[in-house]
Amino acid sequence: MLLLAFDTATPAVTAAVCQAPEGGGPHTVRTAAASSSVDARRHGELLAPAIRDVLAEAGAGPGDIAHIAVGVGPGPYTGLRVGLATALSLADALGVPCHGVPTLDAVAYASGRTGPFIAASDARRKEVFWARYADASTRTGEIAVDRPAEVDTGGLPVIGHGAALYPAALGGGSEETAAFEPLYPSASALGELALRRLLAGEDLDPPRPLYLRRPDAAEPSAPKRVGQWKA
Repeated sequence: MLLLAFDTATPAVTAAVCQAPEGGGPHTVRTAAASSSVDARRHGELLAPAIRDVLAEAGAGPGDIAHIAVGVGPGPYTGLRVGLATALSLADALGVPCHGVPTLDAVAYASGRTGPFIAASDARRKEVFWARYADASTRTGEIAVDRPAEVDTGGLPVIGHGAALYPAALGGGSEETAAFEPLYPSASALGELALRRLLAGEDLDPPRPLYLRRPDAAEPSAPKRVGQWKA
C-alpha cells in the first residue's frame, strides 16, 4: 500500500511516498522516497514538482497511490492552504481517501524521542504553536498558541523552529540549533505516522486546516450615520 504525504504549513515544503506491503502491520512501514526544501515564499511553486519527483523516485504513478496524508497545521494561512487544496484536489481526482495530520505531530515523530518533550513552531506575531508529547508518537494535550514566555515547559526539552527562535524562553538559554532539531516537519515522518495509524486501525483527522486564531479579516460594520451640517 502506498501513501503520498506532504506538508506546507511551515517554511518547509516537504513530500514523501511511504509504503507497507499488503497484509503488513505498522512495523513494516517505510519511506520509499522523500523531498524537502525550505522556502517560505514558494510553496505553490515547489509542491507539485516535489510530488512528481518523489513518485518518480519511488517508481510509482498517481494511480498507485491508495491514501493521501497532508499536514493540517497550525501554520500561516497561505502556505497551509496550498497543501490542503492540493491534497483535496488529488484525492478527488484519484478517488482515494485524504487524511489530515497535525504538523506538530510530524515534527514530534521525526524527533524519535522516547521521553516527554514539547514541540513548538513559529506562529508569527511573536508567538508559537506548541504541544506536549509523552514520546515521539504520543501527544498528551491539545495544540495551543501563546507567547514563548507564557509556555509552561515544566523543565521539558523543547524542539522545533519555535524553540530555535526563542531559546531564552523555551530552550533553557541554549543557542545551538541542533538542540532544537528537527526544526520543521518532514513528509517522511508525517506519512509514516499516518500509515502506521491506518494499519493499526486508528482514525485520522479530516483534511481541514487547524486554525487557533480568529481571522484578521472581518465583515465591515454598518457605516456610521453622518449628521447633516446646518449653516
